[in-house]
Amino acid sequence: MSVRIGDRQTNIGLGNWPIVTLAEAREQALENRRLIARGKDPRAGGTPTFEQAAEEVIAMHREGWRGGRNEAQWRASLSAYVFPKIGEKPVDRIDSGDVLSVLRPIWLEKHETARRIKQRISAVMKWAVVEGHRTAANPVDGIEKVVPKPNGHKKHFRSLPHAEVPGALAKIRDSNAWPATKGLVELIALTAVRPTEAREATWCEVDLKDRLWTIPSERTKAYKRHRVPLSPEATAVLDEASALSDPGEGGLVFPAPSGRAISIATPSKILKDLGIPATAHGFRSSFRSWCAETGQRREVAEAALGHVVKGVEGSYQRSDSLQARRELMDAWGAYLDRDGACQDDTPDRHERQGRGET
Repeated sequence: MSVRIGDRQTNIGLGNWPIVTLAEAREQALENRRLIARGKDPRAGGTPTFEQAAEEVIAMHREGWRGGRNEAQWRASLSAYVFPKIGEKPVDRIDSGDVLSVLRPIWLEKHETARRIKQRISAVMKWAVVEGHRTAANPVDGIEKVVPKPNGHKKHFRSLPHAEVPGALAKIRDSNAWPATKGLVELIALTAVRPTEAREATWCEVDLKDRLWTIPSERTKAYKRHRVPLSPEATAVLDEASALSDPGEGGLVFPAPSGRAISIATPSKILKDLGIPATAHGFRSSFRSWCAETGQRREVAEAALGHVVKGVEGSYQRSDSLQARRELMDAWGAYLDRDGACQDDTPDRHERQGRGET
């Protein structure tokens, strides 16, 4: 039967005779027209909505993804930006205009997020084509031609000059924030790890005796195990954190009041609430600037950040320079100083040992 659904003329099959009798076909045709009159699509029972199709694509890729981070990122971005606009729409009715309605509001303001969402919508629509749920082309194809070009300037995480980090940490310690949140932010600054790596840290990964934190490959951006040498200052933060959660249980080092991991937005929110013009991720930039200005070896600084060196240099550099990084992070920790006093020079190790630090 030929019907108009929305602004499109389309055909809906009623089944083959003699399996479907003429009377049954007439009844189905009438029911289809009733559904259309109520604003519903009679094909929806066989054609998945975008949200249903996205679930199929996520399930298909789940085994190939390491850990749950990829799935969590897909769900978070689709739930926030895509599902509210086109989640309930059947995949065969989604066109370029629908895709634009999702991307245009964030294309310039949150370009990297929009770019990833575009890729995820495209993956879902390609699945719909392959599965026979739509015959039209992928509506994402060519979408770049009708959206404005970004200005080409990559937006960096806001960071503090390294000389201002000690004062910021002192301000955080003196605040009324949740103790685990304060410890989390301080550890991020002292170790220069990514906020997600710190907020999901478990006691099973931490060796306080050897002052070493080993982040497993599935929790790092490069999918490569990252050993983090802990300065005396970072170790002290973890010692304090042990009073918040039992290390013997092997659970989260910095649990939220609910017992789950602290939200990814919380570390940067506490900085904003305290009037500190930086993000938690920005402490990595502060650390890197300090390394450059104090003449630290580039390859050691990059290894401390968990960056993968590419090209010929990377092919020959197999060591993670743990001992060199330990000396570097000890110097960085002493520079920040848990009392909040920024020092121009790294204090003598004997002075630190005199304060009971080893």
